[in-house]
Amino acid sequence: MDIEQKQAELIDHFVKQASAQKGAALGFVIVEATSHPSLFAFSEILAVPTVAELEGTENSVYFEVLRLFAHGTWSDYKSNRGSLPQLVPDQVLKLKQLTVLALAETNKVLPYDQLMLELDVTNVRELEDFLINECMYAGIVRGKLDQMRRCFEIQFAAGRDLRPGQLGSMIQTLSNWLETSDNLLISIQEKIKWADTMSELDKKHRKEVEDRVEEVKKSISTKQAEVDFRGLEDIYSEPAGVMDYEEDRSRPKRRRHPRC
Repeated sequence: MDIEQKQAELIDHFVKQASAQKGAALGFVIVEATSHPSLFAFSEILAVPTVAELEGTENSVYFEVLRLFAHGTWSDYKSNRGSLPQLVPDQVLKLKQLTVLALAETNKVLPYDQLMLELDVTNVRELEDFLINECMYAGIVRGKLDQMRRCFEIQFAAGRDLRPGQLGSMIQTLSNWLETSDNLLISIQEKIKWADTMSELDKKHRKEVEDRVEEVKKSISTKQAEVDFRGLEDIYSEPAGVMDYEEDRSRPKRRRHPRC
């Protein structure tokens, strides 16, 4: 089962559980959901009417915890620790995993120093073990650990829940991408058209050259035929001279009378 399908099934499961509870009883559902090792999306649970009703009540702390896991990071938790309940170890792990995903949204090369600061990790070995065992093996990120450059190169990262106001920014980003794609497509089409034109010109030029070659060949053949014909005329004109010579030889020679 792929991670997306598993996420969908878990979300459906916890949405049904949250819909069946109210007040303080929702605290147990929220702790279970935010501790689950395979669940990384919480906006659907946050939108359940019974959960939304917690905001502003004596049980609003559970709502704030769920909102933290939907949109926040480990640093956000540390900044608001006084107003939030103590997290269990599985929640701490989950929130640190979500922190890596949040960082990967804006930067595909994450320096080790930044990661250690954001995750409260004291050394590189501990950081790399966390990235390998808790992030890459979990399937939420793929990437390369570069020990020489001391950074984590992100190749893939699972998406997090959209934060309030983030949808407009995402739409603008997609609109810009679409405009850039359209301009690129126009440029490609123009280059294809230019290439087709050059191909036609090349074919036309090649045809002209071939025609010219044929004309030259015909001209050479004609001239050669004329030369051969003249040569034959010379050959056939020679026997007459030979015949005259033979006739001269066949005539009786005059005898010379001795002088007295």
